[in-house]
Amino acid sequence: MTDTALELHEVAFIREGKRLLDDITLTVGRGEHWALIGPNGAGKSTLLNICGAVTFPSRGTAQILGEQLGHVDLRDLRRFIGFVNPRHPLRSNLSAQDIVLTGETGSIELVPRWQPSDAVLDRAHLLLKTMGIDEKPRWHTMSQGERGRALIARALMTDPPLLLLDEPSTGLDVAAREQMIRTIAELPVAHPQLTSVMVTHHFEELPPSTTHAALLRKGRLVAAGPVADVLTTELVTECFDHPIEVVRRRGRWSAVAG
Repeated sequence: MTDTALELHEVAFIREGKRLLDDITLTVGRGEHWALIGPNGAGKSTLLNICGAVTFPSRGTAQILGEQLGHVDLRDLRRFIGFVNPRHPLRSNLSAQDIVLTGETGSIELVPRWQPSDAVLDRAHLLLKTMGIDEKPRWHTMSQGERGRALIARALMTDPPLLLLDEPSTGLDVAAREQMIRTIAELPVAHPQLTSVMVTHHFEELPPSTTHAALLRKGRLVAAGPVADVLTTELVTECFDHPIEVVRRRGRWSAVAG
């Protein structure tokens, strides 16, 4: 096992002639918790999809958990990656328990005729309890906060070493957002070997467990490294091309336009 969870070297991504990412070189160590921050259209979700073995880079190399994209069976690799997307494309009105169980099969819907073992059911129950969710609520009637926590439980179903979160607080009110942040902040305690990368463009959504940050602008890295070195007024102002004052208080960040 290598000491790095993600290693990108000169990664570029081009779609329909447009360069969405360019010359991305980034190393994420195991056990680190990264925030990927930048304005809308910066390429954050595209970069996260490469880290999640969803998208191949157009140029450069991407190593995920020691395996290089293009030289590994993606189905096997994705089992070691938990991916949380608030735009989860579930159509069926599954219960919370069934949503979490789809994390075991790596599917959106329940796999026909598949029956979980007792051990798998026990893990699903434990994750639901840890996330503070009852097993019975169904997808169509869940609040956004319940959905978000259910999707985190689903992503953790295979006990992956890498967790990717794409704007997990999308659509949440203040109370639900704070509960989500607390849930994410507690993950390193329950899963000490976990590495995570979270995409956001709202500084107040960063959990206090964040150890590192990367600033992305127009598909290029502005800065990357320990969070205290990266989330500075000067670097964030450069990233957003607008005067922004960054403040950290009681382990939480905020940003105010100057």
